[in-house]
This record gives sequence, structure tokens and C-alpha cells, in this order.
Amino acid sequence: MTRRRWLAGLSVACAGTARAADEWSQFRGPGARGLAAGEGSPPSVWSETENVRWRRELPGTGWSSPVVWDDRIFVTAARSTGDVEPIKKGLYFGGNRPEPPKEEHVWTASAVDFETGRVLWERELHRGVPATPRHLKNSYASETPATDGERLYAHFGHLGTWALDLDGEVVWKKSWPPHEMRFGWGTAASPVLHQGRLYLVNDNEDESSLTVLEAATGKEIFRVARDEPSNWATPFVWENRERTELVIPGRNKVRSYDLDGKVLWELGGMSSIVIPTPFTAHGLLYVTSGYVGDETRPVFAIRPGAEGDISLGEKERSNSAVAWSLPQGGPYNPSPLVYGDCYYTLYDRGFLTCHDAKTGEEVYGKKRFRAGASAFTASPWAYDEKVFCLSEDGDCFVVEAGPEYRLLRENSIPELSMATPAVVDGSLVLRTAAALYRIGNA
Repeated sequence: MTRRRWLAGLSVACAGTARAADEWSQFRGPGARGLAAGEGSPPSVWSETENVRWRRELPGTGWSSPVVWDDRIFVTAARSTGDVEPIKKGLYFGGNRPEPPKEEHVWTASAVDFETGRVLWERELHRGVPATPRHLKNSYASETPATDGERLYAHFGHLGTWALDLDGEVVWKKSWPPHEMRFGWGTAASPVLHQGRLYLVNDNEDESSLTVLEAATGKEIFRVARDEPSNWATPFVWENRERTELVIPGRNKVRSYDLDGKVLWELGGMSSIVIPTPFTAHGLLYVTSGYVGDETRPVFAIRPGAEGDISLGEKERSNSAVAWSLPQGGPYNPSPLVYGDCYYTLYDRGFLTCHDAKTGEEVYGKKRFRAGASAFTASPWAYDEKVFCLSEDGDCFVVEAGPEYRLLRENSIPELSMATPAVVDGSLVLRTAAALYRIGNA
């Protein structure tokens, strides 16, 4: 792939992402693609002091991403009233905690002024002892909230869902029963908004389901049982040339539903743990999973209009519905990224790969950022012909976008970083374990 071809693909791929509201309203922003929204690009260089517009300390813990609407940034968190066990970075065994903590926790939603970093309001939504355990590296506020500019929807897995107006007043709430998750790891799938509906996926070890609520009132529109064990992937609303469908990854099957809850197609062959979020580019839907302990870590690029079971045969790499696939190309935690004609995969242990987004052909294989950079959970993002990859150490590796791997620089804010940032209106809204940052040109 030549750089000229890549640049041509960039203009084509990004042309379809423009929309009237340049907000960052849910996980990974417009189209769940991780591409900068609004006007202007954030700086490509920052540190603890350089290009920091403001820093605001936030109480509690949450790996949920910030979301942005107009002049407000919204975040969710959960804080313990007792001591909290320190988090270990990277992939490891031994993070299971089979019993819930005994200390009381407080779940909150907050609004922060985009320009100044001032906390406009913080609302306590629930107070109590958690009913379910969590993995040491998970949090009790890992689900990214969503907003439609009228309400903020704060969702906390097996606790409840709250709708608040933008001044922080609760409009409605729904309580959810606790369910057993695989190894007691806790929940993470974020809510998704589409045309006045809120879509919630709850895959667990007891009673998995898709629940659709009326966003304005919280009224349940319908619920569909799902034949799935625990999953952590956020669903995706795919508006394609054929129809609009809701795509939900799963360990047993990736399933696509119409807007009435009927299964349109399903695809087997996923990894045993499913976390990355689907997204679309170049008219294809990209779905992946890649638990590091599995031999099968697939990537699938799916064409619109599929029907029925579209699973690949044992030696197949494509069929009438699957444009291309990779049997061992999927990441574990970070969601992939398409920028221009390139499909980028960030691996948890600090490697980046690039494939042709239209064909799946390898552009370059695994490139390691540097020795010692081996813990990545946040999903990559892109702007200004650069790809950004944030480590748990707070080191962000800036790679030149395009067909040749070139590490341009490393930006560092040395604080634990697990959440995927928001990239909007020339700013990077970065959440660390300790604080919220707005990175922007001074």
C-alpha cells in the first residue's frame, strides 16, 4: 500500500463520519470509531505541564470514558468508603476476587465545564455495599455513559440505570438484579443510544438479555433472551445501505438484530472472552475478539445484508457475507481502529499491527513501541494523520498513520490510565485514575 493510496482512502473513509452534532456522546465517539469529532485537532504533543488546559482531580474510581456535549463533560465513578486494593498493571493471573467488598460504596455522575474544568455538579445515585465482586482491574463504574443532549444515561451493570437531565436532576431510574459473571469479574458493556431508544446488553452466567428502553421515560420496549455466557463488549448500531441493525458480539455467536429484536444473522468462531466493540468503515462491519490465552483470536469484516448463519467453515477465510477474516488477529481489551485504508490493532502487551481495511492483507506485522511498555487497555484513537496508543502507565505512543510504521514520539502523564479518551473540538479529554485532563493547544 502506497502513502498516496492511503491518503486517498483517508478522505473517503472520513467523508461519511460528518454529522450535524459534533459531540462525543458515547463510547469511542461518533460511530464508535475513535476518530476526532468537531472542529480542529488536539495537539500531538503533551506532558504533565505542556498543552494542559486544565486538570481536575476526581474522587472515586471508574474506567468509563468521559463523554462530551456542548460545554459539558460527563463522567461516572464509584468510590469506596474503605481502603481500596492497589491495581497491578498488565495481564496477569490472580486478579479474581470471589467475594464482594464489605465496605459501602457510592456511585456518582458528574458534569465538568469543558472550558474551565470546574465541577458543575456531582450527583450521588446510589449508596450501599456492592452485591457482586469484580476483578481487581475492573471497576464498579466501567460502563461509559451516553447522552443525547437532553439527558445523561448513567449505567452501572448489575446495579441500575439512571437518566438525568443536563443539570443533574434524576428523570428516571431502573434497578437491575445482580447476576454471576465469569470468575466474578464484574461488568463493562456500555449503553448505546439510537433514535430515542437506549440499548442495554447484559450477558452473564445466569440470564443473559438485550433490553431496550424508551430513552425519555425508561419504559421497557422489549427484552430478548440471549444464549450467551458473560461478555463485556458494547453493542453497535449499524446503519448501512440495506437497513439498520444492532450488532452484539458474543462468545457463542455474534448476532445482529433488527430494531424489533429479531435475529438477522449470526456468526460463530469468536474467542472465549469478548471485549472489543464493533464499528464500521468502507462499508464493512469489523468484529473481533482476542483473549490472549486462546489460539483463536479472530477478526471478521462483514458485508451489509447478511442473513442466517454466516459462520466460516474450518478452512474458509471469507464467504458471501464475510469479506475477509484473520484467524489470529484480534486484540483482548482495546478495540481496533480504521483510519484511512488501514486497520490498526493495538495489543495489550504493547504491539501495533496494520492491515488493509478493505482486504485484510497485512501492511505491517507486530511492531513493539519499546521494551517495558507492555500494558494497554484503552482503545487507540486517531487524528492529524497520527495514531495514538495510551498505556496503563500514562505513556501515549504517537505513530505516523499510513503504510509504514514510524514512532514519532512518546507523551507521558505518569498516572494510571485505563479509560479511552474523548477527542472533540480540538481537545483530548483524558481520564486517569486520579484526575480528568483537557489537553489542547495553549
